[in-house]
Amino acid sequence: MGFGVFIHRSDSIYDDSPAERYQFPRPYLGRVEACVGDWIVYYEPRKVAETRGYFAIARVQRVVPDPTAPGMYLALIEPGSYLDFASPVPFTDADGVVERGVLNADGRISGRAQAAVRPLSRDDFNRIVTLGLNDSEPLLPRVDEGASLSGFEEEQAPFVFEQPRERVNTLSSRIVRDRIFRRVVLRAYDERCAISGLKLINGGGRAEVAAAHIRPVEASGPDIVSNGLALSGTAHWMFDRGLISLSDDLDILISRQTNDPDGVRAFINKDGRAIAPRRLIERPHPHFLRWHREHCFKP
Repeated sequence: MGFGVFIHRSDSIYDDSPAERYQFPRPYLGRVEACVGDWIVYYEPRKVAETRGYFAIARVQRVVPDPTAPGMYLALIEPGSYLDFASPVPFTDADGVVERGVLNADGRISGRAQAAVRPLSRDDFNRIVTLGLNDSEPLLPRVDEGASLSGFEEEQAPFVFEQPRERVNTLSSRIVRDRIFRRVVLRAYDERCAISGLKLINGGGRAEVAAAHIRPVEASGPDIVSNGLALSGTAHWMFDRGLISLSDDLDILISRQTNDPDGVRAFINKDGRAIAPRRLIERPHPHFLRWHREHCFKP
C-alpha cells in the first residue's frame, strides 16, 4: 500500500467519476495497484483554466479491468471515502512546490510532475492534506450558546499522519467530513439557499443554510460537492421528505402530496429553478438527482 496522486481534470476524456471510479490505461496499472487500500490525492493540472490544484482525497478499494473499454482499467473508490478539500491546494505556495517528490536532485521540477498517476510520500501527503483540510474559518451550524463543539470551537489540531497508519482514519470521521462538506457546498452556493434564493446570516456571522446531501450518506451518497445543495431549514425539510425535488436541468419539482402547493410556489425561486453554482463541476450531478427522484420524491 502507498499514497498516490491521480491527475483528473473536469474536461477529462476518461470515464472518471472521482467519488466512484478512476479510469486509466495499462501503463499505469502497477502504480495504481500500489495504492489499493490506501489514500490518493486528486490533482487538476495548472494548465486547466481556474485549476483547483490538489482538490480532494479518496481511498482506492480495488482495481478491475474496464468491461466497456479494452486495455483500460478502473480504480474503484471505497464508498464514503471521497472528500473535497475545504481549501484546494495550489501546486506551489510561498514555500515553493508543495509536492516535493516531483523535484529532482537540483531542486527543479522533473518529468515526474507530468505523470497522470504517481506515488506520493508520506510527508507530501501530510503536507497537502493539512493544507487542504485547513478550515480556519469554519462555516459551522448554529449551536446553543455555551454548547460544546467537541474540540472544534476555535483552534483545530492539524491533520498529521504518522505511524501507526490507523491515524489516517481521522479522514473518515463524520464530524470532520460534515464540517468540510458544509464548507465546500456553502462556498459553491455563496451561502444562498438553492431553492428559495435567500441568503441569511445570523448574528454570529454564520449562514442560515445547511449543506444537504442529494443522495444521503446513509444511502451511500458521497461527500462530493456535486452531491450537495445549500438549503434553508424549510427547503431542507421538504427535500428530505420528498415534497420537492429537482430535474436534471434544475427545475424545482413540487409533489402533488404537498398540502399547500401555492405556499410552496410562493416560497421557491420565482423562475421555478434552483440556483446553481458558477462552476459546472460543482453543479448537482444528474446521477444523484435521478436517485433522489426515484427513491425520495413523491410525485
